[in-house]
Order: sequence, then structure tokens, then C-alpha cells
Amino acid sequence: MTSPPQEDRARRGLSGSTLGNNRDSTRQHNLSTVLGLVHSMSGVSRAQLTRATGLNRSTIAALVGELVQLGLVEETDLDQAQGFGRPSIMIQPGPGTLALSVNPDLDVVSVALVSLGGHIVNPVRFHTVRAPSVAEVVNIVTAVYTGMRTSLPAPHRIVGVGLAIPGLVDAEDGTVIEAPHLGWRDQPLSALLAAALKLPVTAANDAVAGARGQATFGAGRGASDLVYLYGGASGIGGGVISENRLIRGATGFAGQLGHTHVRSGGVRCTCGSSGCLEAEITREELIAAVGLPAGETENLEEAVLEKLQDESASQDLRDIIERQVQLLAIGLRSVVNLLNPSLIVLGGFLRILVRAAPGALDAALRTPGTRGPRENVSIELAPLGEDPILVGAAELAFEPLLRDPAGFLRPQHDGGSTPVAST
Repeated sequence: MTSPPQEDRARRGLSGSTLGNNRDSTRQHNLSTVLGLVHSMSGVSRAQLTRATGLNRSTIAALVGELVQLGLVEETDLDQAQGFGRPSIMIQPGPGTLALSVNPDLDVVSVALVSLGGHIVNPVRFHTVRAPSVAEVVNIVTAVYTGMRTSLPAPHRIVGVGLAIPGLVDAEDGTVIEAPHLGWRDQPLSALLAAALKLPVTAANDAVAGARGQATFGAGRGASDLVYLYGGASGIGGGVISENRLIRGATGFAGQLGHTHVRSGGVRCTCGSSGCLEAEITREELIAAVGLPAGETENLEEAVLEKLQDESASQDLRDIIERQVQLLAIGLRSVVNLLNPSLIVLGGFLRILVRAAPGALDAALRTPGTRGPRENVSIELAPLGEDPILVGAAELAFEPLLRDPAGFLRPQHDGGSTPVAST
């Protein structure tokens, strides 16, 4: 029997790991495989686990039992829709295992707890009047986290912090190498947060985190080769997944798609070059065109679409959108020709360009007679609702747990070393 694409994609995960193994020596791998499936599919039956992993039913039962004892999953009886026959037992992520996600940006610091299964709990958006300093981010996150923990039901455990940064992050120690829109350079934010919260912190570029969120739970679910582009207050970032693997590059800086060159002699960019995608296509230009206050984003998409209905007042806006779509298409052509993805996911204000000019981006990307990598690539919009960057940041924190569930949670006196906040 062929596994559904979602199961096939989920069982491999972003590391490319494959089926389980029935040998006792691979218990850690098998636990990781099963927990990864339950996590990425937000619930799964034992039959699905058996089919997706290739493990026998008794092995699956033992692995699920161990994960239940660890408090990582729970079993639920769901009656069949017809009302007869044996009820189906579903294995779902335990709601008490959480990661803290943090995403500082130009005008807001977003903080949320995210449970296994990718569910956001207690999100907080702390707005700032200017770009926050590193010290201010630490203070904001510490205060928000303290308040969040008082309202969580017992028992729960916080396994770590996922930090999504709009800039370059050192893959080894989480130092922010440069976040030009925030004015940060060589800032040890990860170390400062770890000291303040007494939790392990893992950091990555925000769009890279978003790519992980989209690939695991969002519009990219089921795709093994995708590119995620996100447009926000700090410009345009990207993340690349190829053959189910997140592409990091030699120093962890892969995916800086906002600095793809799209126009000769163009606008000066914060990177020092000119004509970069993120310098030519900005959220602020759309905000100004519809007359919203600077930094107002909550209703930007609706405001743009509404103004386009007024033929007499929308020509300037139409010109802006047409130009931005054409420049985005230039950037995407380079991306598609280099990486050959099956799917491009657009998030943030880039969604607006597609919705405001239906078909225009697709037509510009696929010129008449197009063959090769641009012929079959699909473009999807990141769904509104749960923030893929916060969900993806949580994936950074969950990674050690998903890789070795029992070892990660082993008490420190038995050889474990990972601090976990729990009640």
C-alpha cells in the first residue's frame, strides 16, 4: 500500500530520516520516528503509525506506551462515524509539552508558547515605538514568560526557547551577527535569554524558521522541495527546503533571498548593495499608498483590496502593485532556476501582491514557452492565522526532544543535561 503524501513526508521529516527499525538497538530512532509522526500530523492512529514506519503492531504499541509514560503523547478513543465497530485509538501530542517562541522585529516583539503538534498557546505581541534593543527584548520576554507560566495548568514542561531573528544568526552559538533593521551587530541575545530564563535557546533567521513552520504544518506540508519567502517590517527573508532538508549553508546564512538582485541602479539596500529585492519591494510603500498610519499592518491586506475596488482612486496603487509583482517575478525566476522547487510559499505582505493581482505573478514567472524548472512550480499563499514563524521557532526548540525523546527528558542525575522548566 502506498502511504498518503502527508504520512510519507512526515515520516522523513526535515532531516531526511526514513522508516523505523524493529531491532532493539534502534529504540532511540524508533521513538524519534513515532514522536515525529504524532507531532507533525497533530495526531495519528496506530494503524497509520504501523503503515508509515514499517514497524510491527507490537513494537508500535510498546513505543507509544513509552511516549505516554514520558508525558509526550496521549491516547484517545474516537468512536467510528457509523457508530458501530471497534473505536479507533488516536495518538495525539500531549498538550503539556511546550516551547517558548520569540520573534523580535522592527516594531513588535512576538512571544508565544507552542505545544507539540504546532498549536500556539497564549500569544503576546508587545508593540514598541522603535526598534527594541537586545536588553529590552530580554526584559520583555522575561516578563511575558513569567506571566504566561502562572496561567498554565499543571503539569507542563517548557523544553526550550526558539528564537527567530530578522537577520543573520551564527549557527553555532546563536549570536546575532547582524540585524540591520534592528540596528544589532554581534549581539549575544541567545546567551542572554538562556541566562535569564534558565532554558536552552536555539536561534535562526526568522524566514528560515517560517520555512520550517510552513513545511511541517502550513502550506508546504507534504512538499519535499519548497521555498518560503516572507515579507515583514524588516524586509524580505527566505528559507529553502530541498529533499526534505532545511538548507543552512556553510555558516548558516543560506536563504537570504531578500538580497537577490532585481534591478540595476536601484534603491540602496541595508546590505550595502543596490537593487535588492527587499529594497525594491517594501511593505511601507503599500501602507502609504492606502493611507494607513506608518507601521499599521493589521488591516493592510483588506485596505489594499478595498481600495482596488475604487477605480477612480486606485491607479497609483495599481502601478505600485504591478511594479512590485514584476520585480518579485524577477527574483523568483532566479530562485526557481537555481533551486528547482516544486512549491513557493509567500507570506507576510507578499500575500497581498498575489491577491491584489490574481494571475499576474504566475504569468510573469512563466513566460510563454517556459520549460524546465519554471514549468511546474506552484505558488501558494501562507495561510492567515497561526504565525508560521512562531511555529517554526518552536521547531528549533523541539528538535533535540524529537531527536531523542527519552534521552532529552532523562533526569540530570541519570546523565541528562538539558534544563527543562516544569511543574
